[in-house]
Amino acid sequence: MRRSHVTTVSLLVALALTACTNAKDVLEPSAITPPVASAQPAPAMQGSAAATVPAPAPSTAATATTTAGAPAPVTSAQAAAILSKTRLQIAPIVGASVEAATPLTAELQTRARQRGITLAGSQDQTATHVLKGYFSAMTEGKDTTVIYVWDVYDPSGNRLHRINGQMKAPSTGSGDSAGADSWKSVSPATMQAIADQTIDQFAAFLSGKGS
Repeated sequence: MRRSHVTTVSLLVALALTACTNAKDVLEPSAITPPVASAQPAPAMQGSAAATVPAPAPSTAATATTTAGAPAPVTSAQAAAILSKTRLQIAPIVGASVEAATPLTAELQTRARQRGITLAGSQDQTATHVLKGYFSAMTEGKDTTVIYVWDVYDPSGNRLHRINGQMKAPSTGSGDSAGADSWKSVSPATMQAIADQTIDQFAAFLSGKGS
C-alpha cells in the first residue's frame, strides 16, 4: 500500500511539473504578441511617407523650370543703359507730304532725345538702328485717318521689328474729301502724336529685346 501511494504521489508531481512547463510556454510574450504585430506599424509609416514625400518634388521641379525659362525682367536702369547705347538714323519719310512730314520728323527727334536715344545723321556709319516710315492718309467726311508703318533695320539692312498703326483726328477742313489730297487736312498735332507713339514703341522694343 505504501509503495502504491508513493508511486501515485510521484505521478502527481510529474503531472504538475508538466503542467507548469506547458503554462510557461503559453505565457511567452512571443506566443501572445506575434512579431508581425509589433512590426506592422512601421510599413504603414513607410507607405505614408512614400505617398507624401514625392508629392512636392514635381511642383518644385516645375517651379524651377518656370523660373529658369522665364526671361529676367529689364529694370529701368538697364533699359536706360540700352537706350543710351542706341544711335538711331531716321530715313526719309515715304508717302507723306512735306508739310505733314516736317512736324513728324521734328517731333521724332525731340521725343528720341527725351528717351535718351542718340540720333545719327544720314551719312553716319555708327548708327545701330535705321527707322523707315511709310504713310498714307484717307479723309472721310470730317475725319482724316493717317495709316503708318515703321520698319526697324540693323546697319546690315536686316529688318528687326515693325511698328504700325493708325490715327484718326478731325481734319483742318482744307483737304479733299474724295481723298485726292488728304494730307492737306492732317494737322501737325496729329503727326506729332504719331511721332511720340513711334519712339515710345521703339524704346519698348529695345528694352524688351534686352540688347
